[in-house]
Amino acid sequence: MFRTRAFLAMAILISGATASAQLKDGETIVFLGDSITQQGAGDKGYVTLFRKSVEHARPNAGIKVIGAGIGGNKVPNLESRLDKDVLAHKPNTVVIYIGINDVWHSTRGQGTDITAFESGLRNLIKRCSEAGARVILCTPSVIGEKHDGSNDLDKMLDEYSAVSRKVAMESGAMLLDLRAAFVAYLKEYNTANDPQGILTSDGVHLNDAGNRFVAVRMLEAAGEIATRKPVLRHVVIFKFKPETTAAQLDEINREFQNLKLAIPEIRDFERGRNNSPEGLNKGFTHGYLITFASEADRDAYLPHPAHKQFVTLLGGKLDEAFVFDYWTIE
Repeated sequence: MFRTRAFLAMAILISGATASAQLKDGETIVFLGDSITQQGAGDKGYVTLFRKSVEHARPNAGIKVIGAGIGGNKVPNLESRLDKDVLAHKPNTVVIYIGINDVWHSTRGQGTDITAFESGLRNLIKRCSEAGARVILCTPSVIGEKHDGSNDLDKMLDEYSAVSRKVAMESGAMLLDLRAAFVAYLKEYNTANDPQGILTSDGVHLNDAGNRFVAVRMLEAAGEIATRKPVLRHVVIFKFKPETTAAQLDEINREFQNLKLAIPEIRDFERGRNNSPEGLNKGFTHGYLITFASEADRDAYLPHPAHKQFVTLLGGKLDEAFVFDYWTIE
């Protein structure tokens, strides 16, 4: 309706990952990584949550889910144990979630040089691919949960994440950009800028919320659930003048809904009359929710002739209007 300041959009939680086919019956998927993945195989871990979700949705599929995480591991460690811990299972899909220790251990001179990190990722993907497995390569998530880039190793972590993105693109592996997903989430839900406790217990290892968050991203990447996408909600709430007639309200509702037919940028439209028993609506009685795929689509809607004509129809009938725009994931 009327232009307002849009709130910051939350990035797609599976940034860079393309849609993937669902796991086939009888397939094996191996999660390869460090202590995050090792803990992920625990009772409340993301690997276990992934397995339980697949078993619940497809109880007769016979899909085998294996956790192959070892604490302290870096890319060279994964290379040395790939045959024994991964390829021996003849996996159809291998998820590589690595990079935290390659960066974190640099603080004590035991990290992985970025060149070795890149060549190691390429080697892992090549060997998995030659064994017939598709690879889902994850960027490293976080070392500290401050959302504003002020964690000590953010710059280095971003550099290593950029390498993972590059390797995935050039090798043909699927990219699950956990780094981008975590950063986007923390910008939305850690405005207090706490160093830990949102998705991690210590700034690195996942807490229950973090395990659920990663499990969903993994299910999306593996094609087991649909990937959720960001949409822009445009909320419009009207308080009409007392003299506005029922016939006029009907016309307004019809013409507002018809904007979806006239303006292709409108992705969805819904409306309703206040039904709250709390008595806090302050005289606002009619609510409308318009959904756009982008700010550009909303910006095309606002000056559209059909919208301008609708605004003219409202003339003299509104006591007050309230408009609120926000990004969400659906």
